[in-house]
Amino acid sequence: MAFSTQDSDEVLSEINVTPLVDVMLVLLVVFIVTAPLLTNAIPINLPKTEAVAPVEQKDPLVVSIDGSGALFINKDELPADGLEARLKRAKLDDPEVRVQLQADDGVNYGEVARAMAAIERAGISKLAVITAR
Repeated sequence: MAFSTQDSDEVLSEINVTPLVDVMLVLLVVFIVTAPLLTNAIPINLPKTEAVAPVEQKDPLVVSIDGSGALFINKDELPADGLEARLKRAKLDDPEVRVQLQADDGVNYGEVARAMAAIERAGISKLAVITAR
């Protein structure tokens, strides 16, 4: 809006943002209304089939480190230097072997890092680190 006073010839101009806000609100409402319609634009009747058996997945190897630093694979205790050899045998038996690593909260990080290094040296790339919520 332009204002002029009789005392000076100066024009005071300000941008009126009310129409801009109105337009933006209308566009927002349009997008809110039309967005759900765009997700399923083509109606398709899918065929019904019989249930199929899920793909068989082998149980992963669970490498555990207890509070004293002892290593376990699936509840079988191992010496610290036997982990890598056992994992290499498991890799030879199943090239797609998966490993889950779980360690006690009080275990030194170095023990966990050594176990992870042994898993990597054994050639296993599918590793999950298990934690509690």
